[in-house]
Amino acid sequence: MLKVEGLSKKLGDFAVRDVSFDVGRGDYFVLLGASGVGKTILLETITGITFPDAGRILFDGREITQEPIQNRNIGLVFQDQALFPHMTVRKNIAYGLRSRGAGRGRTYKQTEEIARDLEITSFLERRPGTLSGGEAQRVALARALVTEPKCLLLDEPLSSLDVSARSGMRALLRRLNRSGLTMVHVTHDYEEAIALATRIGVMERGTVVQTGPPDEIFRRPASEFVARFIGIRNFFPGVLIAGGDAEFRFSGLVLSILTDAKEGEGYIIIRSEDVIISLEPSRTSARNVFAGVITDIFPVRLGIEVIVDIGVEIAALVTKESAEGLGLECGKRVWTSIKASAVRFVEA
Repeated sequence: MLKVEGLSKKLGDFAVRDVSFDVGRGDYFVLLGASGVGKTILLETITGITFPDAGRILFDGREITQEPIQNRNIGLVFQDQALFPHMTVRKNIAYGLRSRGAGRGRTYKQTEEIARDLEITSFLERRPGTLSGGEAQRVALARALVTEPKCLLLDEPLSSLDVSARSGMRALLRRLNRSGLTMVHVTHDYEEAIALATRIGVMERGTVVQTGPPDEIFRRPASEFVARFIGIRNFFPGVLIAGGDAEFRFSGLVLSILTDAKEGEGYIIIRSEDVIISLEPSRTSARNVFAGVITDIFPVRLGIEVIVDIGVEIAALVTKESAEGLGLECGKRVWTSIKASAVRFVEA
C-alpha cells in the first residue's frame, strides 16, 4: 500500500538518508528509533508537509512524492495533538471536513459517528484546554479519522500520556487497526512497538537499518545497535567453532552453546534472566561458569539488574529478594553461570 524508496532529506546539519520500506494494506508498521533520528521528518515527508530531496513515495500504486498534502488521503496525528484552543471539540473534529467543502449535514453526521466510535461524545462542546491528555489524544485521532484516510500516521502518540491513559489508547489503536486501517506509528519505546506492531522498522543515524515482524527483530537483530536499542543487554560478537561441542569465542572467553549453525563469525544473545548469580561456583548443569566482579546494580521494572565484569560486562536479572539474600553490591566477587541451551547464536 505504502512504499518508500531511497528517500533522503537534508535539514541543516541533519539528514534522513536513503530510507526504504514497505507498509502492506492493514499493517500496523512502527518506526522505532531514538529521539532525533529522523522519524518525524519521515512522517512529514510521507504526509506531504515537506518534500524529499531524493527518492520517491508510492501510495496505492500511485507516486505521490510531489503531490500536495490534501491529495494524499493520509491522516497525521501529531505528538502534541495540535488542537485549536479557541474551538470546541466538535469544531476541531469537523475542521478537516469543512476545509474540504463538506456540507453541514454530512459534517454533523460524520462528527457524531466518529465521536461515538472513539467514546468522546460527552465532551463535544468543551474546549481542548479542559481535556486530559488521553481525552485530547482521542480528539486528535477523531479529527484525523473523520476525513476517512486510507492510512494514518502517528507521531509519538502515547509519549505524553500517563500509564492508565496509555493503556486505553493502545487498546483503541489496536481496535482501529483490526478494523482494517493501515497505520504507521513512530516511537522510541520498544515495549510500545511490541504491543502494537505487526511489523517494525528500526532507525539509526537517519536511515532504516532493519525491518521485519517484532519476533524476528528480537530473535535476529541485524546489529549491536538494534540489539541494544530493543533492550538486549547481552549481545556479543565473536566466532563460532562448530563440532561435537560447539563453542563461541569472544573477548578472550569461550562459551559452550547448542547450535547447528556453520562455523564462522556471528553474535550471541543471552537473556539477562538466563544469567545465574551465586556466591560459589554453580553445581547445576550449567556448562558456562565464570568468576567476576559486580560493577553496577540497579532496580528495573521486573527486578534488579546486576552488571558483572567477567572479562566482558554481562547483565543478570534477579529478584529483589535474591539480591538482598546474596548481599549483592558493587565490588563484590560473584560467580555467573549460563546454560549452553540459553545461548542463542546469530550468524553475521
